[in-house]
Amino acid sequence: MATNQRYARGEYIALTADQAYASGDPVVIGAVAGVAKIDATEGEKVTIWLVGSYDFTVTGAASEGDVVYLGGSGLTMTANSTPFGVALGAKGSGSGDLEVAPFGYVTPAAPAAG
Repeated sequence: MATNQRYARGEYIALTADQAYASGDPVVIGAVAGVAKIDATEGEKVTIWLVGSYDFTVTGAASEGDVVYLGGSGLTMTANSTPFGVALGAKGSGSGDLEVAPFGYVTPAAPAAG
């Protein structure tokens, strides 16, 4: 092991919470998308699981493999929100349960040419 290594597997990471989170909440902070392992208030460190799949309430119709987004009122299939993970099942329109795998580390968009 390298003497400067902090995480051996990268299954979780601790970041400063940008808002209050409860254990089990979907979290996107910068280029990290995962699930809060612990409760945290804004400004505290929150441990974020980056791997696995979770059952969430998601708004909108979904097909297996679709991108799931995090909007102001929770997880949604609306593409103009922040990418969060991938649907591991299908569901009809409206609000309902869906298995979702968070992206973990998200590749940031390239800066606009200019």
